[in-house]
Amino acid sequence: MFLTRIIGRSFLAAARSQSTAAAARSHSTATAAGASTATSGHNPLEEFFEKERTPDDQKPVYGRSWKACELRLKSWDDLQKLWFVLLKEKNMLMTQRQMLHAQNLRFPNPERIPKVRKSMCRIKHVLTERAIDEPDPRRSSEMKRMINTL
Repeated sequence: MFLTRIIGRSFLAAARSQSTAAAARSHSTATAAGASTATSGHNPLEEFFEKERTPDDQKPVYGRSWKACELRLKSWDDLQKLWFVLLKEKNMLMTQRQMLHAQNLRFPNPERIPKVRKSMCRIKHVLTERAIDEPDPRRSSEMKRMINTL
């Protein structure tokens, strides 16, 4: 876990230095042209790693997977948002697992990946149920096509 943080930090530091150099170049170009730009300083690579915790922090408690009955209560838009949150979480976990595997280290919470996968499968199941129940055949086929692209 300690080595993961060190390597993750080195990757992030390298990415930050590249993004700050690019931001400095774009800022100097923009100021030379007389325009002002605001840079957010957010690096998208940071989303592939867990937030840094201090040793004083307690071990986080991870939740359970979503149940289908809970997902049936959600709207189409909420399910779509939840799908992308879970996809981002899955990508973060898979990145972390691969990084640790390459270093011959143990993945700290392997039970999190199946929870995310189950939730994603249940979202697809609920959306498929809704597509089947749709009375309009065109809308139903369009919904099924959208579900299959997820």
